[in-house]
Parts: sequence; C-alpha cells; structure tokens
Amino acid sequence: MHPRQKITEMFSTFVQLEGDRFSKWLIDIKLHRSIQNCLKCSQEVSNSENFWALYWHKCWREESNSLARMHLSAYLQEPNYWAAKKTIAKFTNSQYSLADYFQMANAEIETILKQFNPEKCSSLKAYATIAVPSRLKDILRQRKEADICTNWALLRKVSKKQLLEALAQAGLSPILIDQYRLAWTCFKELYVQNQPGGTKSLPEPESQLWEAIVNLYNRDRQNQLTQPTPECTREKIEQWLTQAAVYVRGYLYPPVSSLNAAISEDDSTTTFDLPDPSPSSDSLIAQMIAQEDAQNQQNQQSQIENVLLKKLQTLEAKTQEILKFYYQQGLTQPQIVERLQMSQPTVSRRLFKARESMLSELIQWSQDTLNISVTSNLVNDMSSALEEWLKVKYGEHR
Repeated sequence: MHPRQKITEMFSTFVQLEGDRFSKWLIDIKLHRSIQNCLKCSQEVSNSENFWALYWHKCWREESNSLARMHLSAYLQEPNYWAAKKTIAKFTNSQYSLADYFQMANAEIETILKQFNPEKCSSLKAYATIAVPSRLKDILRQRKEADICTNWALLRKVSKKQLLEALAQAGLSPILIDQYRLAWTCFKELYVQNQPGGTKSLPEPESQLWEAIVNLYNRDRQNQLTQPTPECTREKIEQWLTQAAVYVRGYLYPPVSSLNAAISEDDSTTTFDLPDPSPSSDSLIAQMIAQEDAQNQQNQQSQIENVLLKKLQTLEAKTQEILKFYYQQGLTQPQIVERLQMSQPTVSRRLFKARESMLSELIQWSQDTLNISVTSNLVNDMSSALEEWLKVKYGEHR
C-alpha cells in the first residue's frame, strides 16, 4: 500500500465492534476526503503518521478545530482499542464489557489531547498508549466510589464548579441553576461531617438540620439570587438537592454506551475491510506502529534504562551490595543479615529506600519527558515495572 494511502486511512477510519468483538473498520467519508485534500496540497510534506498527528494536534490546540479532533479520534482508535483489551483482561470481575471500555477510552480523547505536550513527548500515540490505560483505571476507581457514595456524601464532595457544570449539562434554566446552587451552598455550610474522615455513607440530614438549611436559604435568597423568588419549603429544597445529586452523578460518571460507529457530523461512513487491530496482524495501523513507533519505543526504553542505571550507581556501596544479594543471589533478608552482620531493620530500610529513590527518579522522568500526570494507579504500575526491571537486571549477572 502506498504510504499516503496508509496515512489517509489511519486518520479517517474507526473501529466497529459487534458482540463485544472487533468487527470491521469504517471509513468516515468526510475525514477521508479531508486528509486526501491535505496530502494533495502538500506533495512535499512527510508521509510520517507522527507528522500528521502533530499537525492535527496543533490545529486542534490553536484553532479548536473540530475536524482536527475527528482526525485525531480516528488516529487514536488503535491505542484505545488495546487499552480496552488490556483493562478487561485485568479487571475480569468488572460489570463492563470490551465495548464499554472502548467507549470510555474514546470519551477520554479530549483529556488526552489536552494533557499531551509535543515539546516533552514527540509521539501522540506513544503517549496515549501509556495515558489511556491509566485514565481507565482512574475512571473505574471513581465510579466505584460514586456507586457507594450516598447523595449527601456526593454533594459534600463535589466542587462548586462541578455542580454548576452538571446543572448546566442537565439543561436547567439560569434561574433554577441559581436556586440549586444556593440550596447546595446552604447544605454544605451547615451539614458538618461528624463521621470519620473519608466515609462514603453520610446519612440524610435530620429534621432540625433541614430546618436550619431552609431558614438559611430563605434568608440568603434575597441578596444571593439574581431574581426575586418566593420562600422555599423543606420539601422543595430536599427535592432540589436530591435531583442535584443525580445530575452530579450523571455528569461525573456518565453511563457507558458502546461506540459502534464513526464520529461524524453527517454520519456518512462506509465499510473498510481491514483485519482485527492485532499486533500479529497485517493491519495498516499495526504496520505503521512497527515502522514509525518502534524507534520511539526503543528510544524511550533506552532512556528509562539509563535513568535507572544512573540512579543505581549513586546508591551507597553497602546498599548496592544488599541489592545484589537480594536480586542477584536470591537471598532472603535474614540471610543477608547473617552475611553482612547488619540488623534486620537496617537491611529492610536500605532495600525500601533504594527502591523508593529509583521509583521517584522514574516518576520524575515520566513527568518531564512524557508529560504524564501522576496517579496512584500509575505509581503502582511503575513500582511493579521497577521490581521486574531489578529482577531482570541482576538476573543477567547470575
């Protein structure tokens, strides 16, 4: 296939799922025509997928170009598909299907594009391959929290900005949003959490507290609402707050529906016969990854190796000796204590500090080089990767 034809298809095709499995690729006619026109007008421009990914990202960032976003949505189908496959394999007890995870990943495209910094990471696809699975883990954690949160706990937890955005998304009028906002402000001011910190099961306010919330609302409505409104009853404010919790829950953790068609304004698509996007297949995207991203991936692995080796060399000689005994010779901590005539707490502390300092260096490199936001899930993944790296590195010298 001609390189320019590959670029055209890469930025204009979407995955379609059927029965929770890959079915086929769909060409979005509008996107197909758009990228072809760009290529015709730019005969001397690079045929590299990375060039066009960065070009469309710049268009999207500087001009809020919706067409650019659609091209990038098509381009990120492959990493999103594999993020979904990876997540469903890891969370086997989850209620969500492959199609659900794929939809979640596609819904995160805006966030991925905002967080991607071309000055720190030259490959959008490489960044998405790392960032999307991490985002999916965060979404699952947040949804789990939302599922066990009472309405009152959720209303205490949500910020004013999130509340207003949720109400606006629900289609409420400005006047009603103003009333909801004031009711929530009075609730949050008076409903002091007396349970242990972090609880998700805060009970409904008692009658005396409801009375105080209503009184505060009716007092403040005269100078905090943009238009005059009559006095409110407990029933009305309770109804507003309960409904507000529903809106917030829907805004923060929207229901998942499978994405089985291309994202297009005129919905004009046609089937494009490509194999399942599999690392072992000859699909266009798999080929392009092999040709264009392999070098980037190899460079990043080499950089990570150098970062960890340099940090390892800065550790004290005694600590390096402990690491060799532990990972290279497979000695237990008691055996190391006997070999080095050191106390058990000292050996344990040195092992912990060594791994902690190397993990910190790895996280810092990820932030500086890949512009990745650090989350608890990402730290856990990096910690596991570091442990595996130490075993492999010292295992080479056995």
